[in-house]
Amino acid sequence: MTRLLIFAAATALLTYWFHRRLVRATALPHPWRPIVDGTLVVLWVLTVIGIGSGDQFDTSWARPPGYAGWVWLGVAFYLILGLLLISAGSGIARVVSALRRRRSTTGSGGSEDPGAGPTTGRTRLMVVRVTTAAVVVGALITTVYGVVVAAQPKVVTAQVTLPRLPAEFDGLRVALLSDLHVGPARGVGFTRRVVDLVNEQKPDLILIAGDLIDGTVAQVASDLEPLADLSAPLGVYGVSGNHEFYADDGGRWLDTWDRLGIRTLRNERASIERGAHSIDIVGIHDYSSPAPYEPDLPAALDGRDPNTFALLLAHEPRQAFEASDLGIDMQVSGHTHGGQMWPFNYLVRLQQPSVSGLDKIGNTVLYTTRGAGAWGPPVRVGAPPEITMLELHRAG
Repeated sequence: MTRLLIFAAATALLTYWFHRRLVRATALPHPWRPIVDGTLVVLWVLTVIGIGSGDQFDTSWARPPGYAGWVWLGVAFYLILGLLLISAGSGIARVVSALRRRRSTTGSGGSEDPGAGPTTGRTRLMVVRVTTAAVVVGALITTVYGVVVAAQPKVVTAQVTLPRLPAEFDGLRVALLSDLHVGPARGVGFTRRVVDLVNEQKPDLILIAGDLIDGTVAQVASDLEPLADLSAPLGVYGVSGNHEFYADDGGRWLDTWDRLGIRTLRNERASIERGAHSIDIVGIHDYSSPAPYEPDLPAALDGRDPNTFALLLAHEPRQAFEASDLGIDMQVSGHTHGGQMWPFNYLVRLQQPSVSGLDKIGNTVLYTTRGAGAWGPPVRVGAPPEITMLELHRAG
């Protein structure tokens, strides 16, 4: 409840700022002024419902209005960017105008050119109205585009060459699934579509890199039921992400996955065999998991044969630094969403060594999937959702 109240207060302040910038600064006349203000209040209420959906509020009634609230937050994000750009441009224009007036005054011996006076108030208001309207339209178009993209995860195939991969595993097809974030805005129907897309690929092995949900086990567990239909001859394995710990106990969520037929790896490893050879599938908790679920890669690797190929499942790409130090051949991760909404991708680069796709961290090959879902606003701009099919090949 505390988190909901904090978000409600923050979005209320944001709503007030939009009132000042969209209504007062543009001097909207009646009847538009009360219409826009009323719309902003309604959108704020929908946002609060969306934030609480799956946690404080039952998704059976809260998801539809909550979805609208989350979409509004996507619009709000691009409104903020656009309005801040207008403010910056306006500030620069005022400074330039002041410098020109000063230069003109100095050059004319102290007398101002009567024809070069400041822009009239009416002209300034017209500029504010036109630029604000352009930002509103741009934010709406961008968000609608992002909603359409986010609703259509696609299968992405990546070829990975690995020197130590046993010959028997050459051509291994691994489905990597991450970041569904079902609960507040998406439900069982979205999970079903993702599961069907994965099974259509007929993978040899399925790996789940966490953040499947946003919400409590009581409210959201039923939305994951289609995961029980995931099928691969070498098994389905999963690890926790950071969101499994936000609204509920992450251990309870992993227990739920186990009941759905997902072999959860909790700082441990499993061996899968083909012919006379095997590889280790290693799984650790998320980088930021709270006690007693801290990630412990040394514990997961304890007692294993270092000559055996090791594939690590870890939610965050930055866990690859330790993986490289401890001899992991390949790591697969999610978490970043590829930035999800431009320009967040630039901020992600400040925290993670990889935003999306194939990279190498030290001696470890790293693949970071953009994930199938979306956190917060069901919007993706510049980072389309993906279900990843990794085809592993032996070097040489």
